[in-house]
Amino acid sequence: MTVETREPAQVTLPVDVMRITIVNNVVQQPDDIGHYLTQLGRSGTERAKASSDSIAIYYTEALTQFLNEEDYFQQVTFYNKPLREDSDFFREQALSPEKMNDIRKETNADAVISLDKLIVETDKREHFRQQGYTYSDMTGKIQSVIRAYLPTMDGKIPTVQYTDSLHWEGFDIQDNLAYSEMMLPSSEEAMKILAVRAAEKMTNVFAPHWEMQDRWYYTMPNTLMREGENFAKGADWENAINKWELFYNSQSNKTSKAKAASNIALAYEMSDDMDKAFEWAKKANDLFNESTSPNSLERKRSQLYMNEIERRRSTTNSIDMSKD
Repeated sequence: MTVETREPAQVTLPVDVMRITIVNNVVQQPDDIGHYLTQLGRSGTERAKASSDSIAIYYTEALTQFLNEEDYFQQVTFYNKPLREDSDFFREQALSPEKMNDIRKETNADAVISLDKLIVETDKREHFRQQGYTYSDMTGKIQSVIRAYLPTMDGKIPTVQYTDSLHWEGFDIQDNLAYSEMMLPSSEEAMKILAVRAAEKMTNVFAPHWEMQDRWYYTMPNTLMREGENFAKGADWENAINKWELFYNSQSNKTSKAKAASNIALAYEMSDDMDKAFEWAKKANDLFNESTSPNSLERKRSQLYMNEIERRRSTTNSIDMSKD
């Protein structure tokens, strides 16, 4: 079965932060930095040029749009005024408290989320030529640093560093005179794609979100298991638990008990009781470990599910700024 799980934000801002402003606080990357080309018939890699004009704007505007679409904050505003007037691309400059408060007052925001560093790279390699077009592959990489600025954090500023890459293969068709299902983006297009992807990932950092995940439950030729299955299909998890627990308690076969325990863990997860879900997922895993071979699918799947429930109930991978 496919389910939607509510994933928490990785950075939990104080509950009174309901209006935020997104700002672009980077210097535009020079065209001759971060881009490489290996031409057909040559073994060496050369530096190339690509314009990163507006890439930071794509990033911050997309982040503003995605956060608005999550409907978690009351207001998400894009601050379209440039903040950096210098040309020192390599210097990372955090917002001063004065500038942060000026932006908050101007935009009526409780906090400011700032893109403080952005480096995008492309590495293109040409392989062969066909009908006048070159077949190539390209790897694009992006690195960014985003900070959340609040006026009451006693100097503590949550910093999120993000690194990612994408790979493309296809014909380098930039003249609009031909078409291929396998087409390579230009370096400029690749940078835009990377920026929007990064913004999407950062949305999940600052706002709770829904994710589609696969889950399973075991069916068996037993009246109690089938009754539990029928209740599960109707999302009546309380009655499903009752039937599966009756089956669990009536069994001496460890594999059968493990399957029932796994079903019960799923039912508790669907009921948002992660502690109970983990308790039963662990029971299922222990029983599968005792009754199946080391390479069995049941054992591996049970271990993965137990780990997933532990991840969902854990907050160790989050930064909680809502507490003093």
